[in-house]
Amino acid sequence: MDRSRTEIVALGTGLNTLSLVEYAVGLQNRADGSGTPYASVWCVFDRDSFPEDNYRKAFALARENGMRVAWANEAFELWYLLHFNYHDTALPRAHYVAKLSPHLSSAYDKADASMYDHLESRQSTALKNARRLERHWAELSVDNPERENPSTGIHKLVEHLNELRNLGAA
Repeated sequence: MDRSRTEIVALGTGLNTLSLVEYAVGLQNRADGSGTPYASVWCVFDRDSFPEDNYRKAFALARENGMRVAWANEAFELWYLLHFNYHDTALPRAHYVAKLSPHLSSAYDKADASMYDHLESRQSTALKNARRLERHWAELSVDNPERENPSTGIHKLVEHLNELRNLGAA
């Protein structure tokens, strides 16, 4: 792999789940039209309080356009919690701060730019817990991310990024 040609662009758009995927489709189509298509496109979002139908349509539109989705239901902070403990019981969004803060050196702040640094050493635990949560839902034969609460696919993006990093180190 030519690392000089690897580009990771993170866009915080503030859009809802479906609008975010629609926006990404537009970016992907422009890249395709310019002759420099993306090797992969990931959309990262959480369920929040968006309607179930939007969430379902976002997954379908991403799939139709060959995009991958890294999601969290109900909140992205689930991924952070999995760095410390396994969770398979739904939590209201408002409870994540209280669950996370005792594990951090200060109160959890969603805008904390150093969160990766706080969590990096515990990434293997998060990956293990996320895979376990994925198995939990598979054993229940749910296969419906908008109804699986809590659930996440963020670990799949992290594994993909780790693979890219390892390829570049070779």
